[in-house]
Amino acid sequence: MNNFMKAAMEKAYEGMRAGLGGPFGAVIVKGGEIIACEHNRVLETNDPTMHAEVSAIRAATAKLGRFSLDDCEIYSTCMPCPMCLSAIMWAKIPTLYYGSSAADAADAGFDDDYIYKFIRNDLKDGKLSLEVIDEENCGELFSEWKSIEDKSMY
Repeated sequence: MNNFMKAAMEKAYEGMRAGLGGPFGAVIVKGGEIIACEHNRVLETNDPTMHAEVSAIRAATAKLGRFSLDDCEIYSTCMPCPMCLSAIMWAKIPTLYYGSSAADAADAGFDDDYIYKFIRNDLKDGKLSLEVIDEENCGELFSEWKSIEDKSMY
């Protein structure tokens, strides 16, 4: 078994068995060294965004002192949900290794398909309504952002 995935699994068991979150773990590796090893912390923190991958990204960026993890890789015990997959992409992590499938997660009660359907605009059940307001005024933020010459892009 891959040692980094093994570390992610051990962390997932630790968090799950302690009642801190679901059966998920993630490890971020840089140059063959574990930078961050986290488990799901949703139940521990009452924060629905504290999935293992997000928690690991937060730990790794804090440790490295930068927002880009473009020289790292991530090991996740399961195919990341849409939020975590987006976070991995925002962190610019170029390689994701995962163990279980989204179907495995759905079988255990963690069904991300609802979110994927919403993203594809295949779902109109009234649980979330999207309404555009004050588009012109809010657009002024982007106009000013574009005019800043010494900005840091991320």
